[in-house]
Amino acid sequence: MQPLRKYLREDRLPTVFCPGCGNGIIMNCTLRAIDELGINIDDIVFVSGIGCSGRIPGYINADSLHVTHGRAVAFATGIKLFNPDFEVIVFTGDGDSGAIGISHLVHAARRNIDINVISVNNLVYALTGSQTSPTTPVGAYTYTSPYGSVEGFFDLCELVTSAGASYVARWSTVQPQRIISSIIKGIQKKGFTYIEVISQCPTQFGRKNEMPDPKQLMDWFRERTVKLEVAKKLAPRKMSGKLILGEFADRDRPEMANEYRKLIEGVQRGTIKLKRPQLDWLELSFRE
Repeated sequence: MQPLRKYLREDRLPTVFCPGCGNGIIMNCTLRAIDELGINIDDIVFVSGIGCSGRIPGYINADSLHVTHGRAVAFATGIKLFNPDFEVIVFTGDGDSGAIGISHLVHAARRNIDINVISVNNLVYALTGSQTSPTTPVGAYTYTSPYGSVEGFFDLCELVTSAGASYVARWSTVQPQRIISSIIKGIQKKGFTYIEVISQCPTQFGRKNEMPDPKQLMDWFRERTVKLEVAKKLAPRKMSGKLILGEFADRDRPEMANEYRKLIEGVQRGTIKLKRPQLDWLELSFRE
């Protein structure tokens, strides 16, 4: 028996994903990571927003929330604060988290709340017919940029790294083992984790950019991406038009749900008071 079938709602198969879509690869990688860690699926809550990736949890036999556009990270934050024992995994997209939901993404990284965000970046708003997204490459053709996009590419990994995320990585669907490894690391890390996966969309992005075959897109990923350790050795001119893959952050910081729980317990015990006389302003800090 296929070992991952126990995690699936087989009555809902086949999926609604287009042939060649990367969502199936990403769901497979996520389930393989969970299986390797031996986590009880009943201890996991999946959250997803609006977009093609938002349909992934519907095929997993676990508790999940399919929420409003851009709010997946906000809902996940609430779940983690309500019950820190839950493992919370978010599926979101470049539009869902990088545009309408970007404020939630930034502040979740800043707070370092212990949730795991898997961002499926297909470089376009695919569900609604191929509109330019914050991560659409410059010059790419979309429904809203028929002559080529002139907007700059938004590096979401760089954003959440700067905001304070504990673990940040980017891979493409060409590297499933790397994706699995990063998801395992993310789940084991106590803090906010963000794993971006560059994913092929042959139906929308591919057709409009003369790459309707998913293999063409995956070959293009190979040509247009550079691993971090290689990128560090290359001159800036050789990095033009390239996207860096790798791990961008792996650090330990105080985690919000744990700090919040300690605060509540301290108030209940009376060791933390509402007011402190003669507050020493030098005790306040902009750093942990």
